[in-house]
Amino acid sequence: MSMTTDKVKVMRLDELPMQIGKEVQVNGQSIAIFRLSNGDVCAVSNRCPHKNGPLAEGIVSGEFVFCPLHDWKISLVTGEVQKPDDGCIQTYETDIIDGYVYIGGAK
Repeated sequence: MSMTTDKVKVMRLDELPMQIGKEVQVNGQSIAIFRLSNGDVCAVSNRCPHKNGPLAEGIVSGEFVFCPLHDWKISLVTGEVQKPDDGCIQTYETDIIDGYVYIGGAK
């Protein structure tokens, strides 16, 4: 990984399959990265707020990931847990520059 100002280069875009999460470590934080079916790339904290389930291993549907432990539905855009459950996870800025995925600061 390399730094560009406050962004960290984490992988080539073509290494990130559609709708499959990947875990990366950025500044000691476990972050889950997803490439949505519309081509957008989202990055969120890799831990569900319920029981710390690894979100990178969850099932992606649209702009949501379902926690692999207890099926909590979480927005990859806002980090909000969907009702009837409650909670929120950290989301991160993402950029695609010259075919590489960069993660910036928290949103």
